[in-house]
Amino acid sequence: MKYNRVKVSGLEIFYRETGSPDKPTMILFHGFPSSSHMFRDLMPMLQNNFHLIAPDYPGFGQSDIPSRKNFTYTFDNIAEIIDEFINVINVEKFYMYVFDYGAPIGFRIAMKHPEKVLGIISQNGNVYSAGLGKKWEARAEYWKNPTKELREQYKSAFSPETIIGQYTFGTESGSVSPDGYTLDIFYTQRPEYDEIQSDLIFDYQNNVKLYPKFQEYLRTYQPRLLAVWGKNDPSFIPAGAEAFKNDLPEAKIYLVNSGHFSLESCCEEIADIIRKTFA
Repeated sequence: MKYNRVKVSGLEIFYRETGSPDKPTMILFHGFPSSSHMFRDLMPMLQNNFHLIAPDYPGFGQSDIPSRKNFTYTFDNIAEIIDEFINVINVEKFYMYVFDYGAPIGFRIAMKHPEKVLGIISQNGNVYSAGLGKKWEARAEYWKNPTKELREQYKSAFSPETIIGQYTFGTESGSVSPDGYTLDIFYTQRPEYDEIQSDLIFDYQNNVKLYPKFQEYLRTYQPRLLAVWGKNDPSFIPAGAEAFKNDLPEAKIYLVNSGHFSLESCCEEIADIIRKTFA
């Protein structure tokens, strides 16, 4: 494994890389409240089959955290930075692995450059209204009526208790290492973190508005797609995985016995499914 940094539009973007460049490239798009470290176990399992690259978004992990005065934290802007990152590191075609926030970021890039995408692995990476769990009903009300009080209330999304719950809910007892959520909790202590993430929680409404466009991309270009989903995820429920079949009849759907961060407890199973599907 190599740990690299590269300048992209004036920002230093950190990324992990492993596997031979002679193999097909796979770019891994992490989720909230995590970073590329969520792929720390998966990447070595796939390195004999793929050239793997996992960047940290601006404001996440080890990448630069530009001030909110200098960078507007929206999914559009993050996707632009990661799109430029892909250009800077000279990747012309790639598989993309999308999880959570990685789905709206990755699908924006796929819509812009459909010729670059070799295939898609969606691991609890939702692009369908059917996949939105119960909590999103309250979020939708917040988006309609964005009071200061509700903005403060939604900062509970990155409290230590919530982060631990994201990792462990729906998993077998003792199956999730504390390493991942402990690092994520550490990252929440950095300057402006709460306001940066609050900006993105509010902007998530624009991802939902783009769902029809993401689906149109799937129908038009028919990329190979594997949805491998933690079936006990309360945020993005299994119906989101099954919905891919509406636009991609050949999509492969697998539900594993885990929750939102299913790599934490089912990494070997997921790696095996990916190899059988794409390698």
